Amino acid sequence: MECVYIYQIRFASPHAEFLTISCSSSIMAILELPTSARPVEEVSLKYGVIIYPGFQALDVFGPLDALNSLSLAYPMQLSVIAETLKPVSTKPPGSLNNPETDFSQSIVPSHTFETAPPLDVLIVPGGIGNRIASNVEAAINYIRKVYPTLRYLITVCTGSRMVAEAGVLDGRRATTNKRAWRTTIEYRPQVEWVPHARWVVDGNIWSSSGVSAGIDVIFAFMAVEYGEEVAAMIANFMEYERHLDSEWDPFSQLYNL
Repeated sequence: MECVYIYQIRFASPHAEFLTISCSSSIMAILELPTSARPVEEVSLKYGVIIYPGFQALDVFGPLDALNSLSLAYPMQLSVIAETLKPVSTKPPGSLNNPETDFSQSIVPSHTFETAPPLDVLIVPGGIGNRIASNVEAAINYIRKVYPTLRYLITVCTGSRMVAEAGVLDGRRATTNKRAWRTTIEYRPQVEWVPHARWVVDGNIWSSSGVSAGIDVIFAFMAVEYGEEVAAMIANFMEYERHLDSEWDPFSQLYNL
């Protein structure tokens, strides 16, 4: 017998709306925003993520999957931004690629750096591909141009290197991937690099450590922007166990930082 799943997202606030999405058994899952959740008119809704050849998949899709779940409750928009509208692969470009393997995924951008709409939040992922300057030059220029218009900027892994090269992190505290620590911080000594941190917040910039740390930083951000109970609800929905301590960082010890 074919099953039909019904998801109900209920807003426990004065701005409540009721939405039912029918998919496929008579099992019902309910996401009910707590009364402590911030109302829609006070939160960030317009998100953008930069991609480039050789971006790290989890840097992008870890934070985005948490935001996918959050978008069941808030009317959010996402722009996937790249230099062109051609599919962008996780495969590292040129000499950085292993010629003996053909294992990658591609994502199709929705906007270019020239056509991207106004954003509240921009996410900048890391990846082997940002080791080639020409591969991310346009992205860095876009970061430099768009930053003054953002409410928040979030970096994952060596995405902080690109933001640093844009000059946005000068005089600020930030962190990055610990395995790539020494090569990354050389690009911009004007930044106050924090070696022992899962994530760092300085003003409206949130930076995180390597790869999987992007999931923790997006939940930490979600807790501040939408409410702690909202972040906990989404983490439970994803069955993800959050790291709540921004200074939890065994990888800085692993790499003797």
